[in-house]
Amino acid sequence: MSDDRHPAFMPLILVGGLVFGFGLAYSHMARPEVVLDFLQFEDFGLVFVMFGGAAVTGVTFFLAPRLLSRAPLTGDTFERRLKSFDRNVLIGGAIFGVGWGLSGICPGAAYASLGIGNVTILWALAGMFIGAYLQGYWRTRSETRETAATGAD
Repeated sequence: MSDDRHPAFMPLILVGGLVFGFGLAYSHMARPEVVLDFLQFEDFGLVFVMFGGAAVTGVTFFLAPRLLSRAPLTGDTFERRLKSFDRNVLIGGAIFGVGWGLSGICPGAAYASLGIGNVTILWALAGMFIGAYLQGYWRTRSETRETAATGAD
């Protein structure tokens, strides 16, 4: 990523986050009970919200590289960043899904939920931070062990 970002980069990130949070709150997707109703096949409104987001993202990912030579705010080139489907992706996705099912909220919606006054969501946010910290600790420890094992050979 380029170090010489456009001066509007950070303010636009903030505005994008506010629009995202407002959209989640407006569509009631920042309410865990609505998400849990979806996961129990009782309310399918979340499908339409996710489809709307996927449609906008899909059109943008299709058109932006064709219309622009570089990203307007960062100057970076448009390129695909592929992540291989491996054991870590499968396990991480399963853990994320279990957490989503237990709390009824994903990380982005948790902040929007906090913004609409749901202070009990702080428990879920604390769990997300602790989980992310533990994963980082585990990964660092695993990499240190692998480096030590490779150096001993």
